[in-house]
Amino acid sequence: MDNTHIEKQLKAAADLNRIKLLACMKNGEVCVCDFVDVLGISQPAVSQHLRKLKEAGIITERKVGTWKHYRLVEDQTPLMQGILEQIQPLNGCNCVSNCCYEGEE
Repeated sequence: MDNTHIEKQLKAAADLNRIKLLACMKNGEVCVCDFVDVLGISQPAVSQHLRKLKEAGIITERKVGTWKHYRLVEDQTPLMQGILEQIQPLNGCNCVSNCCYEGEE
């Protein structure tokens, strides 16, 4: 792993809101709508935090209808694996508004 990648991952992990996002994803995939409720910040602000984590290769996304779901990348670097081991999972990060199921039969 080169120094630029290390710097990007450390910068991405060095923010309390992004740590909370990672804590949510420790229990599995989470819909973007739930992050707004957990962090209590605007959806555009949540999107910026998620973008930084994705660009650092820490998380990945998949689209479900009009919503995006985020999860931790399975093969983390040793650096990120060590950091993630120190973050306690945050419960209550699951789709409570049923936004993920709109339009599904």
